[in-house]
Order: sequence, then structure tokens, then C-alpha cells
Amino acid sequence: MEPESTPSESTQPQSTQPESTRPTVTTCYRHPKVESHVRCTRCDRYICPDCMREAAVGHQCVECVREGARSVRQARTLVGGRIAATPLVTSVLIGLNVLAYLAEVVRPEILDRFAMLSARLVGPDGGYYLYEPGHPSDFHAEGVVAGQWDRLLTSGFLHTPPTEGTFGLLHIVMNMLSLWQLGRVVEPMLGRVRYIVLYLLATLGGSVFELLLTDAHVESVGASGAIFGLGAAYYVLARRIGADMRTVNRFMTFLLLWLLLSAGLTSWQGHLGGLLTGAAVTLAYAYAPRGPRQALIQAAACVGVLVLLAVVAVAKVSELTG
Repeated sequence: MEPESTPSESTQPQSTQPESTRPTVTTCYRHPKVESHVRCTRCDRYICPDCMREAAVGHQCVECVREGARSVRQARTLVGGRIAATPLVTSVLIGLNVLAYLAEVVRPEILDRFAMLSARLVGPDGGYYLYEPGHPSDFHAEGVVAGQWDRLLTSGFLHTPPTEGTFGLLHIVMNMLSLWQLGRVVEPMLGRVRYIVLYLLATLGGSVFELLLTDAHVESVGASGAIFGLGAAYYVLARRIGADMRTVNRFMTFLLLWLLLSAGLTSWQGHLGGLLTGAAVTLAYAYAPRGPRQALIQAAACVGVLVLLAVVAVAKVSELTG
């Protein structure tokens, strides 16, 4: 009697579901180990929850969102700057002025080193004397004539100490209030980059006018030159956009009246220099032809103003040094 044959291994029960019909596991294209069943509506690739970004319809992947942002034209100001919803630069400038003021209160020698000063002599006794080109060897010069060109800019961030000058503490308080009132209007109209360039050039313009028109030994400090530059910018921009000029004209009347009254109280030279420099820069901003070369023309105008101020300052220093 023959033994019953045992079923071979090949005759064991097999899966009845064909391999081709088994469900395929789809994964995120950026994270291959993460299962995903959602496709990007733009590139049709699978994306996991970490890679999903809300879109107008469905979801998009990170790369498609980034690519879309590059292709969207950003809104610009009248002069071609990026829209600035908040006056960030103005707030930073106010903060820098306040910090510089606290520093000079703690260390008064900061004023002697960084205030605007054309020229003076320091004697062996530590006293200050009028500058003369052929001074004795035991005297040394201070000011712009001694190569301290940084005074042209740093003086715009310093103010009169609390117990000195005509206004004392009111000097910085009035300037910072004016900076806030003007800055929060002008900065959004220009954009942050153009605004800070205007502010710094107006500061330099005020200092150069002081170098030209003020007695060489007189120190001066304050952000007034830059603020007068912002005032000029406010007027030019208002005219450019066709705003109601009644309020603007009242403001400019007050600004010019203060310029006249300040002749006997503060540095009117710095005020005038800042006003004229701010007007020149803003005119270039506002009336440069729109198009791909607008920014280039504006930059060239700013460089031109800077070069002009530098040439005038160097010529004046050369005159002082003989």
C-alpha cells in the first residue's frame, strides 16, 4: 500500500489578492518616512502636515509657496520704497538719541569729544583756547580740523545736558516729540531705507552748515538739523501727492518761524542746513522718473549730495588750517 503523498510546499495556500492590487503607501516628498495622502495643488506632490501651507484652494508645499512669493510684485511707496506699516526706524532713532543722552549725563566728557566743533586748542593746563594754525607744540588741536570728522554725524545724536543751555532737558524732549510726529508720517511714505538715508544726510547737512557759518570754537549738539530735514521732506511729499496743503503750510510756517526765532537761542545754521539738505534729497526721491532706473537715479542724487557736503567741508577745513 503506497503512502499518501503530502502536499508540497508549492501547494500551500497563497494570498488571493494579486500583488499589483495591494494598496500603495504614499509618503511626503520632503519626509519619505511620513505617510501622506494630500497633494500640493500646484506641483501635485504628496505633502505631510508639516509641509502643508494654506492656499486659496487646498494646500501647497513649502517650495511652491516660496516660489509664488517671489513671483508676486511687492507694493511700493510713491518714491519706490517698500511699504513700512510701522515707523520702526523712527522708534530706533529715538531710542539711540535717548541712550546717547543718558550716556552723556553719566559721562559728560562724551560731549567734549563728540559734539560738533570746528576747531579749538587745548593748552598744557587743560584749558580751551582759540584755534590758530601755527600753534605752539605744547598745544594740540581738537575738532574737525584735527581729523575728528565723526563729529559731523555724532553731534546729531547728542543734546544739551539737563542743567545747561537755554532749554536744558526740554531740548531732547522737544526734539524727540518732533521726530516722532514727523517720522511716523514721512517714514511710511519713503520706506525705511530711503528714510534713514534722508535722516543721516540731513544731519550731515546741518553740521556742514555749522562748520561754514558758526564760530570755529563753538560746540553744538542736537537732532534739530535732521528734524528740519524731515520737515522739508513732509512738505515736498505732500505737494507731490496732491494733499490738502492748508495743514502742511501751517506747519511749514511754524517751522520757518522757529528757524528765525532760533537765531538767538540755538544753532540756526544747523537748522538751515538740515532743511535745505532734506529738501534736495526728497526732491530727488519724489520726482525721479518711475521705472527700473528710479532707484539708481535716487541713489546717484544722494551720493551727489554727500560728495557736495564732503567737498565743502574739506574746503572749509583747508581754509582753517591755512
